Amino acid sequence: MTDSNGSAQSAAARKAFDLSVDSGIAHVIMKGPGKGNALGPDFWREAPELFDEIDANVDVRAVVLSGAGGNFTFGLDLIAMTSELRYALGAPAMAAERTRFLDQLTAMQRAVISLMSCRKPVVASISGWCVGAGIDVICAADIRVCSTEAMFSARAVRIGIVEDMGSLQRLPSIIGEGAARELCLTGDDFDASRAAALSLINYVDDTPEASLAHAMSIAERIAANPPLTVQGVKRVMNERAHDRLRESLQYTALWNTAFMQSRDFAEAMSAFAEKRAPKFEGR
Repeated sequence: MTDSNGSAQSAAARKAFDLSVDSGIAHVIMKGPGKGNALGPDFWREAPELFDEIDANVDVRAVVLSGAGGNFTFGLDLIAMTSELRYALGAPAMAAERTRFLDQLTAMQRAVISLMSCRKPVVASISGWCVGAGIDVICAADIRVCSTEAMFSARAVRIGIVEDMGSLQRLPSIIGEGAARELCLTGDDFDASRAAALSLINYVDDTPEASLAHAMSIAERIAANPPLTVQGVKRVMNERAHDRLRESLQYTALWNTAFMQSRDFAEAMSAFAEKRAPKFEGR
């Protein structure tokens, strides 16, 4: 797939995505590492370039986003990303380390923003688990469908992180302030029926295959409309919250740069690695 200048991101070089284009629909599949499609360094690095490439391709009119192997995503790859950010999460973290951490968080936010800023509408098809950063991703999509067995969780709070990729900003406008606060403060798991009742999900289908087919059908109906008008509708709707979203994301990144280094976060990582319940002390 190439843009108008003939440049392209090599499909062979992509590790976090598969991409196919047919009849004006780009199908983006998140993949690996492992069965849960955890979002590690490859995802955060590749997503902006991929969605910018899709945005620039005049042959693409809509996008369907799904996950490989039965799950949408298990969320942030904690092990890989903790290793990637170890320079800032270890003690002591001084100004230089915190500046690098802020730069990394801003780059990761850009990966999710790239779905929303892509002028081609994105329809997410969700099956299996959609956890943590997966909620960030689907909130940046335009339309969401899922299968009956899909499960969701905005669980950053359970691992000592103030969610910083966009759920705290986007989720309230989708499901309402009270519901968003409940889900983000408890980190509770919730199923497809509740996701639909909250209007996080537009439609629930019987199987993952039916959900993907439904997402493709929606994308096809979008693609049948005048493309520049469709893009205009998305851009105008995005503009309603643009400045507030940008400022809030910057604030969240600064917050985590200042306060994420804590004994509770270290305990959460240890408990995750040791497969035990964490014991938080508020330190």
